[in-house]
Formats: sequence, C-alpha cells, structure tokens
Amino acid sequence: MKKTRTFIALGLALAAAALLLFLPSCQRKKFYLNEGLVFGTYYNIRYEGTRDMEPEIKAQLARMDSSLSIYNRASIISRVNRNDDVVVDSLFEHMFRVAEEITRISNGAFDITCGPLVNEWGFGTKDKGHTPTQHQIDSILKFVGFQYVTLDEENHRIAKMDTRIQLDASAIAKGYGCDVVAAYLASQGCENYLVDIGGEIVCKGHSEKGPKWRLGITKPIDDPTGEVEEVEEIIEVNDMCIASSGNYRRFYYDDGGERRSHTVDPRTGYPVNHALLSATVIASSGMRADALSTACMVLGEEAALEMIEATEDAACHLILADGEGTHISVSSRWLENVTE
Repeated sequence: MKKTRTFIALGLALAAAALLLFLPSCQRKKFYLNEGLVFGTYYNIRYEGTRDMEPEIKAQLARMDSSLSIYNRASIISRVNRNDDVVVDSLFEHMFRVAEEITRISNGAFDITCGPLVNEWGFGTKDKGHTPTQHQIDSILKFVGFQYVTLDEENHRIAKMDTRIQLDASAIAKGYGCDVVAAYLASQGCENYLVDIGGEIVCKGHSEKGPKWRLGITKPIDDPTGEVEEVEEIIEVNDMCIASSGNYRRFYYDDGGERRSHTVDPRTGYPVNHALLSATVIASSGMRADALSTACMVLGEEAALEMIEATEDAACHLILADGEGTHISVSSRWLENVTE
C-alpha cells in the first residue's frame, strides 16, 4: 500500500512539473514597451513576448554602457582614453574591428579618433562659438587617425602611438546597442520587435498595429532645439537595420556668422560644408548602418553614393538642400529594400 502511494505521489509530482514546463508556452503573448536613457540619449524598445524582459534588457544596455560609453567615466573606452592599462572586452573589440573597416571603405571619412576635433569645434566640453585657428587644427590632426591606434588581439589591449589620442564610439555605439538588444530578444524567442536607441533602429517581424513596422525619415529642418519634428517619408518594413545622421540640429554660428555643423571631417579637421542635410542608411547590422550614415554625412552626396554602391550590404536615402528647398537622392538598392 505504501509503495502504491509512493508511485501515486511521484506521478503527481511529475505531472505538476510537466504542467509548469508547459504553462509558459501556453501564456498569451503581448507587446511590451521598455523606455529609458543610455549613451546620453533615449531608448524605446517594443517587443512581443510572454513576459516583460526590462531587467534583462537593462542588463544588456549596461554591458554596452560599461564598455563603450564616453559618458561613463568608469567605462572601458573612458579608461582607454585616460591611458589606463585596461583589458578590453569582446564588445569593444567587435566595435573596433567594424570601425576599422568603415574607416577603410570611407577613405577615412569615418574615424573614431575624431573626438578631439569635435571637442575643439565646441561640440564637446568646450563652449560653442569658439573658432580654432589653423595652427590649433593642425596640432590636433597630428594625433587624429585610425592608423595611430591598434588592437592587440592576443592581450586584448589598445595601443596608441600618441597618449593624446581619444576614442569616441558615439557614431557607432547606438546602432551596436540595437544589435545587442535585438540579439538578446531573438535568443528569448521573440519574433516581433523594434529596438530604437537615439533614432537608430533594428526591427524584425511585425508591429502591434499592423503587418509591418512603420518608420519615419525625419524632414531636415534647421532646429537646434529639436522641438520641430516633421516626417519627410514613411517606410514600411519587416526586418531592417537602419540609422540616420544629419547636420540640421547640432550646429551654431560662429563670431563671423559662419554656420558650423557638428559633423567634422577627420581628414581636414573642419566641419563639413556641403548640400547634404541628412543620410539614412540600411545595412546588415545597426552598428554598420550607424557608422555608414556618419561617413555619408562627411563625404557628401556624390562620394557617399559611390561608397554605398560599393558596399554590398548597404543602401542609402540622402536629403540635400538646393535653391528651391530639398531634394532626395537614393542608392540603387534603396527601393529594393523599402516600400513607400
């Protein structure tokens, strides 16, 4: 009798365990929204799942912040900039390799060592309105260039040819953060999600409201306050990594009345001055799209289109100023990837 009771109890325990394993798969999925701040900007993450994964998502963003955020004094990149003896992590190494590739294919238009120049022009810690002299620019250019920094892959350390070299991943980290969060969501079985960090986006599947995600390309309006938000074009997509860069918000007029944009050409040391107002890029990863959109803004229309056409995994949508307002220029792959 006792043996029979034991078997019954064991059977009930196994049934209960099986039910616990089965229940999560039967839970109804719904869309969740997680929002917050990272890298000095916002994040907005929507995903369909059986539970709210905000703690885990925050943990992924914290990993990125502790590796690549120049706003975090304890991050790896901040310690590299202080010339500490620091071992870099896998996130940093992957960023470094992709940044090196984009520097190469853009002929130096994209360069994560450009930070000191950006700062000198008043888009970092210095006050806006400061116009550096040619001598000051030339002095800084001596330690700006990807060729002056290397990654020791065996010892996982960064080597600089000049201790004044400063790395800034701001033009690549937001897109990379989207990739990292998207990869985590996919690992948890999510098939429908949109990860938006500071306007850089990685999305998959469909939205809560329809069969596709609706993304807006912002109209480039001179508005340093960032309060004016108009949409130039709406695209509807299912799976996409997309990033935008522009010169229409972060700028100032110097003492001589000349407009200075925050996009600084690392090859000349000066803010760019051409007709390209914004560049939106599709690529195989958020990180690549982020870096390529910055490179486009440095290069200008003709060279940007040439670079994108030569890059197999990329397409671009450029908005340019002309005498009558704006006009749009797109790469050959753009219309193949999006639906208006």
